[in-house]
Amino acid sequence: MGKFLVVKKIVILSAFAGFLSACQPTNTVTQPTTTNLPTGVTLVAEHGASDDQVRIPYKKYRLANGLTLVLHEDHSDPLVHVDVTYHVGSAREEVGKSGFAHFFEHMMFQGSKNVADDEHIKIVTEAGGSMNGTTNSDRTNYYETVPANQLEKMMWLEADRMGFLLGSVTQEKFEIQRETVKNERGQSYDNQPYGLRSERNSEALYPAGHPYSWSTIGYLEDLNRVNVDDLKAFFKRWYGPNNAVLTIGGDIEPEQVLAWANKYFGSIPAGPSVENAEKELVTLDETRFVTLEDEIHLPLLQVTFPTVYVRHEDEAPLDVLSNILGAGKTSLFYKNLVKDGYAVQAMVSHPCQELACEFQLIALANPQNSTNLSELYARFEQTLAEFEKRGVNEDDLNRTKVGIESSTIFGLQSVSGKVSTLASNQTFDGEPDMVQYDLDRYNAVTAKDVMRVYQRYIKDKPSVVLSIVPNDQVGLAAKPANFTVPKRQLDNIKTVQAHIEQATIVDTFERSIQPPAGPSPVVSVPDFDEQRFENGLTLVSLATDETPTVSISFNMEGGPLLDPIDKAGLASFTAQMMNETTKGFTNEEMANQLALLGSSIRFDANGRFTTVRINSLSRNLDATLALFKKKMFNPAFSQSDFERLKQRSAQSLQQQVKNPSVLASRAVSELLFGKDNRVSLPDSGTLSTIQNISLEDVKAYYQQYYSPSKANVVVVGDIDTKSLQTSLAFLTNWPAKPYEIKDYAEFPEMGKPVIYLVDKPGAKQSVVSIFKPYLPYDATGEQFRSKLMNFALGGVFSSRINLNLREDKGYTYGASTNFIGGKTLGWFNASADLKQDNTADGIHEMLSEISEYHEKGMTQTELELMRNAFTQGDALEYETPSSKAGFLRHLLTFGLDKSYRGTQNEIIHNIDKAELNALAAKVLDPNSMQVVVVGDASVIRAQLATLGREVVDLTVEY
Repeated sequence: MGKFLVVKKIVILSAFAGFLSACQPTNTVTQPTTTNLPTGVTLVAEHGASDDQVRIPYKKYRLANGLTLVLHEDHSDPLVHVDVTYHVGSAREEVGKSGFAHFFEHMMFQGSKNVADDEHIKIVTEAGGSMNGTTNSDRTNYYETVPANQLEKMMWLEADRMGFLLGSVTQEKFEIQRETVKNERGQSYDNQPYGLRSERNSEALYPAGHPYSWSTIGYLEDLNRVNVDDLKAFFKRWYGPNNAVLTIGGDIEPEQVLAWANKYFGSIPAGPSVENAEKELVTLDETRFVTLEDEIHLPLLQVTFPTVYVRHEDEAPLDVLSNILGAGKTSLFYKNLVKDGYAVQAMVSHPCQELACEFQLIALANPQNSTNLSELYARFEQTLAEFEKRGVNEDDLNRTKVGIESSTIFGLQSVSGKVSTLASNQTFDGEPDMVQYDLDRYNAVTAKDVMRVYQRYIKDKPSVVLSIVPNDQVGLAAKPANFTVPKRQLDNIKTVQAHIEQATIVDTFERSIQPPAGPSPVVSVPDFDEQRFENGLTLVSLATDETPTVSISFNMEGGPLLDPIDKAGLASFTAQMMNETTKGFTNEEMANQLALLGSSIRFDANGRFTTVRINSLSRNLDATLALFKKKMFNPAFSQSDFERLKQRSAQSLQQQVKNPSVLASRAVSELLFGKDNRVSLPDSGTLSTIQNISLEDVKAYYQQYYSPSKANVVVVGDIDTKSLQTSLAFLTNWPAKPYEIKDYAEFPEMGKPVIYLVDKPGAKQSVVSIFKPYLPYDATGEQFRSKLMNFALGGVFSSRINLNLREDKGYTYGASTNFIGGKTLGWFNASADLKQDNTADGIHEMLSEISEYHEKGMTQTELELMRNAFTQGDALEYETPSSKAGFLRHLLTFGLDKSYRGTQNEIIHNIDKAELNALAAKVLDPNSMQVVVVGDASVIRAQLATLGREVVDLTVEY
């Protein structure tokens, strides 16, 4: 769930004509034909590929009941993506009845007439698919990605909840999901640093009663006020087929899909007619200053100007303006705020919705240099004045356009990306493929346009100035608050009194029978080239021409494991420094060169590796690699960069520990691995360890450990594998510098089972982890089989522990169990964010579920579900370049042959319940597990004392 941001799309015509239709015929049909269509189905438009335009080919149909159907063929992988988008979000709600659209996102997974409670998720899981639903202000969508043979079943599922949901919406389900929404709000909003930022901003920016003046999740008092028939009436008003778009893409046969669409959706009656909401520009009479106190370390300043709406003629130049002001190291905000040390982070963006856009200037203050948000506010204003004086240059325009081009191309590498684009555009504009339109409007933006929109919407215009400050420090605000959110007028809210009935639907088939799956698609592990060089480097490459992009991952083993424990964070800090100034290039010059290419180069050090990730349009690969070579071998390691990053890292670490989930993760690591091991500390180090790091340490780490001797390069994309070695000769010929990765010190004994309590005063929820040490990763041994065993306990949404705590008890937004394994370390973990009042109840249920599974194991039905889910899902494993690259990195990390997938499938097919249950009996004794709880000790300590375990206070190092 989240605020809808329209994807900003731009592609350069000459370079990419026809790339989105690589699997399509090259003809373009402009006049739709109407032969051989099912009764009641009309072909509205046929949009083919073109030699002189960039297109996503599709065919658009309309059923007699008003349902719009958009089909996109892509036979490159044996999978399909199904998306049902309803043109309803929180903007369709009434004052006093907020949160309804989001609430139905939950209810749509709770069963319908012919699909039992919680069965929707189980069916998709068993089909080997993935699924979800999202709600924002303007639309709600539900989607599944499944093997192609499961398509009919997905259409049956979506049709059943469109046409047959209301009869299954009971008071009991209403109460349970109301608790789930409360838990979601607690976890994602109330218990999250800065979690209320968007809500407070919207309350101040929009007039009272405006559909954007409340958040998508809504106010809990509204859900508490209404009854189940209010919800049903909302559904009946907005969720009819005439207010929906069904978009299906992938390995499909259109004639068959049309027949299924007419069969399953055609008899559902249309709902009331729906008109698009009026678009009126939002204006403010004066600047509104708002202050929000929060459990944070870094104060945040957000200045928001109301602007236009999606695809307004001024949206594109406003996007370009936001990019110039605050996107990356070429921006004025980076120069004046981040580089100068006044902010840890700073950005400018222009998120757009159907009815309104917001021009947002945001910065996280660096308390070392900026003790008051009034200083940041002054620098915001100075930066705008500097822009006005400087104006717009040619690089500004080119960077923005190529950047949007590149992000669009990478975003459309998957069928789901293309289907989502088609569905969104059809919903809001009535035209699925808007790529050409976006190409035209962004390429048409001029410097004069950018200055015009700056003058019209930003210069000296009223805004909302939101200051988020630590509790009891309102004096840090940019200015004293002068605006209070008007009290909501709720005196005349009327609830629905009449019982809302399910519409009668007559079918010519038995809808209660679940359609069978077709023949399983044949999925093969992708072929790749592998070369090993004398310096120790391994090069793995896989050519795919579905999009004109290349992704490279250069991985040097060791990473944070090579840190001295008293200088934990050194590897991470070195990687950060590699992202900074290069000899011969300032930060801004390098960033500008990369932006003009539409490329990115990013150094990181996480887990076991220091990794460089490179993304490039294929036409710019050589130029991008030339810049990578300069960054790799010519870091400047400047003192000014070092001091700024060290200061920023310290502030970020202090901010992180305001997050209860971070504290829980640190506590678990410390208890598992002990204070004498580097792995017990975060990759980024702690406040004390980063203070021990000097610039000389960074240089020494680089000289010793940036080496090809334990490295690999994975390249996936539109490449010529024969010429690739020449392009990467600077790596393959790089002299080796051998180094060793030290063994761990001895790990601590777990001791008797206790509850470790980390106090987080003011926490609204309790973060819980139940854990024990276990085996590191293996591909086919006990650790792999433990993951199979864990599937029914807590490995999927429909698992026992999640259905119990989320769906039955309403204690949490989600609970799960996992066997986590790396190359040398492993452990079992069960986790949930629990309602504060039910902290002990939730822990009791978690331990009870683990104990029950330990004693009795899984059922035969659960075994079959696991088998189907793991084997059917192969069709989704290798679709995108990133998934292919991930597979190749996995092979290299663990020294596997690609045949291991076949061995795993044999195990899954042949393993029996007795073996898995014996494993559960061996591993899942809750008395061998420890419990960590992060929460407000003053509230939950008495609860925890009832669980029969000693409560031990724990302070986590940060």
